[in-house]
Amino acid sequence: MGFEISRRVIGCAMNVHSILGCGFLEDVYENALAIELRKNRIPFRRQVSLLVQYRGEIVGRYCADIIVENELLLELKSIKSLDSTCESQLLNYLNASNIQVGLLINFGSKSLQIKRMTIAH
Repeated sequence: MGFEISRRVIGCAMNVHSILGCGFLEDVYENALAIELRKNRIPFRRQVSLLVQYRGEIVGRYCADIIVENELLLELKSIKSLDSTCESQLLNYLNASNIQVGLLINFGSKSLQIKRMTIAH
């Protein structure tokens, strides 16, 4: 699930990173990636508010950076290197949503870092 759309999104992220390089804030990369996704006619939503529930009650909210075609959640970073905390964050976001596939994309290193993660609902 989501391999073709993941491939297309990764291509867009690679374009952004090749043009901007590393060193900007996350918002800059999110704005640039949105332009690239639109240019490639990939449907997406930005800063999507999602609820976290515990025992059927809402205990929090978070914003997914980008959701593509309602099937791929993108968590964008601009840090030196991805770590297990970043991976846990994406897994928690996937668990709290009805989305099974996510991409953790880090624009903050010299080489673009991408980690694809999946969960079963």
